[in-house]
Amino acid sequence: MNSIPKFVLNNGITIPALGLGTYRIVDPETVEFVVKNAVSSGYRLIDSAIGYKNEETIGKVVNELIKNTSLNLKRKDFFITSKLPPKDQGYDNCYQALISSLQRFNMDYLDLFLIHWPGTQKLKPSDPQNAINRKASYKALEDLYNSGKIRAIGVSNYTHRHLTDLLSHCTIIPAVLQVELHPLYYQKELIDLCRKHNILVQAYSSLGEGKLVNGEVEIPVIKDIATKNRVSVAQLLLRWGHQHGFIVIPKSTNAKRIKENINIFNFELSNEDMEALDSLGKSQTKFCWDPTDIY
Repeated sequence: MNSIPKFVLNNGITIPALGLGTYRIVDPETVEFVVKNAVSSGYRLIDSAIGYKNEETIGKVVNELIKNTSLNLKRKDFFITSKLPPKDQGYDNCYQALISSLQRFNMDYLDLFLIHWPGTQKLKPSDPQNAINRKASYKALEDLYNSGKIRAIGVSNYTHRHLTDLLSHCTIIPAVLQVELHPLYYQKELIDLCRKHNILVQAYSSLGEGKLVNGEVEIPVIKDIATKNRVSVAQLLLRWGHQHGFIVIPKSTNAKRIKENINIFNFELSNEDMEALDSLGKSQTKFCWDPTDIY
């Protein structure tokens, strides 16, 4: 089994440096297949969200693995993440959303809970109520954290502006910021702000929604560096994130790729390789949604 190193969050708890992303994996049989393959390969961090509609199945599979005494797995061995959907912004909605999430997972606590998006569903991006709602949501997360229902709290898809605003009023510094990050979209100013406040950065879409590895978007520099290091393009992109100190959470429904994605800790990219990959960020090419216009 592969050994995944861990990072320490700003509240002292540890989090695996690599986990399993589950976005768009909804079919229960597929979720079960993916989670079991990932766990047998050494994954312990499983990243979900209320909006992914797979919490119940993930909880069922994880609890079954824990009950299987031959595996010698305990709840504390797993790191389970979920996220608040835009429709549930606001104190009361957020509080209840987490309680309902725990019920679906059939767990007493979650390891990490994030505000998924800085805006509120059905509100215009310019509506000042967006800022009011996410402030109230974060207050709910602080209270849930203090009550022991979440071991760490954070945010996702926040821009530099959103995070600066949060830091101006929060009583608990977020432990994690999860954002789109890959060599073509390297948000250095935002990353520097996180490092200043000891907020760990978690990268999603490390593979550019798959487009950087399936040939849809071919970047010769990426392919050349992967070939030189005798690794796959996926491994190269994940290693780039890891060497920057980001948590990476690749998604795959392919058993072979699930195992391949975890094998990024037995090689190291040179400074020259890292600089060449970093330079691609000048293009600021996004593959996912853009929260910039959310008030």
